[in-house]
This record gives sequence, structure tokens and C-alpha cells, in this order.
Amino acid sequence: MDKNEKKDIKLEIQVDEQVACGQYVNLSIVNHNEGEFVVDCLFVQPQAPKARVTSRLIMSPKHAKRLLHVLAQNVDAYEKKFGPLTQNESAEDQDKPVH
Repeated sequence: MDKNEKKDIKLEIQVDEQVACGQYVNLSIVNHNEGEFVVDCLFVQPQAPKARVTSRLIMSPKHAKRLLHVLAQNVDAYEKKFGPLTQNESAEDQDKPVH
């Protein structure tokens, strides 16, 4: 096999029931240092003075950039199908589903 040829690897992805149910997130906080990006995911309840981190993603800078690109592609596909999203929503509109 040529050194430049890549072997196709089939990855079997398994998701347990709790993870498959997902976590609703309406706030994300991103921090980084030289070696990693940390994305804290939170659910903020209306009128609540506190929010708890429900999930934390830790990834390499290269993976963070790949995630950035795949999210941009998916938002673009979403907007082509359902219409443009705006970023200056009021706090009341943030919890309403977009259809």
C-alpha cells in the first residue's frame, strides 16, 4: 500500500440512552488556552438567578476549528430550509422554537 493512501476506517458510534436523550442548552460559555478549548453548556431558567453547567466539552484547538466549520455548514443548511436566523433576539424570544 502506498504511504499516501489512507485506509478507510468504519467507526461504529454507540450512544447510551441517557446521552441519546440530550441536554437542552440555551447558554454556552467558551474559554481557551494554548492547548484546548472548553465549552460549558448551561440551561438558564427564566427569572432564575443561577444556572448550572449541564455539560462540558473539552477539545483541541484543531477540533474546535473543525466544529466551527461543521456548525457553520449546518446553520447555513438550516437557514436555506427554514429561513434566516437573527442574532439580536430579545430574551423572551430565545426560548421559543424557531420554525
